[in-house]
Amino acid sequence: MNLVANSNTGIFCTEDCSEASVEAGLGRDFGSARDALAAGFRPCKKCTPLKTGLADPPWLLALMSEVEADPARRWHDHDLEVMGLDPAAVRRWFIANHGLTFHAYTRLRRLGQALQQIQHGTPVTEAAVAQGFDSESVFRDAFTQVFGNPPSAVDRESSIWINRVATPLGSMIMGVHDSGLCLLEFAERRMLETQLTRLRQRMGRVFLPGDHPLMQQVKKQLDAYFEGSLRNFSIPLQAPGTAFQEAVWDALRQIPYGAMRSYADVAATIDHPDAVRAVGRANGDNRIAIIIPCHRVVASDGELTGYGGGLWRKEFLLAMEQAQAFHLT
Repeated sequence: MNLVANSNTGIFCTEDCSEASVEAGLGRDFGSARDALAAGFRPCKKCTPLKTGLADPPWLLALMSEVEADPARRWHDHDLEVMGLDPAAVRRWFIANHGLTFHAYTRLRRLGQALQQIQHGTPVTEAAVAQGFDSESVFRDAFTQVFGNPPSAVDRESSIWINRVATPLGSMIMGVHDSGLCLLEFAERRMLETQLTRLRQRMGRVFLPGDHPLMQQVKKQLDAYFEGSLRNFSIPLQAPGTAFQEAVWDALRQIPYGAMRSYADVAATIDHPDAVRAVGRANGDNRIAIIIPCHRVVASDGELTGYGGGLWRKEFLLAMEQAQAFHLT
């Protein structure tokens, strides 16, 4: 995607944006938003050139919109074919990105919806039927396979709700519990499955696709962050770890927007100046990307190193923050 930057206004746009017209000598072309941001230009608020959905296939948004519009719907391969999708391709993508098929995902989604209804007082039979299960016995069998317990034995403390959130750098997976956000990772991060396993073991809870009121707050604040209007997040977090990890993650949250610190700086901040390597490991173990800003930590010589979401994302985030910080100061 070619982008046009206006040296007079300091913004960059997509080629077809009405704001992209510039006088001779004042325009600059960029091949990516990352390059434009690194050069100090701000994204246009009209054409929103950052909203690229880089990690998502083009069919995903329409499909997930259908799922969210009717979470109780039972999906079949024919339904995908009606939408012009290849069921095998959809299945492969979901296995690669979520570790389960699309049909398994939607089934878990229905289980999650039923669990939420039961937790709010809906009778089990009524919740099962409302979410498309043929009978209460079928629902109980499916529920027990996931939770290891019957519906009546599972309370709100047993669940972490999982959903996707679109960002300019691709989809992220967020996990939310009543106590706060406990997971925010890029969907294709290789370590995502490991992070889910560690979080499940540490918190002793089950992950289920579903909605939670806090998710809308996460989406709203992430949108504002990428638009450049938010510097500090106010989302409650639940980030359990070792005492050392939690000290590192607290230190990361103290790094100002648009600033960078070295691993040695973070080690000194937590009074463990000799634990630079351990700080690096804790930085990599951060399960809440962007909001706990591990992308702001670099090598002592300023080189960008070690970012689970990919170094190109780290470079993008730092360039975006520095461009916005310069503009707002």
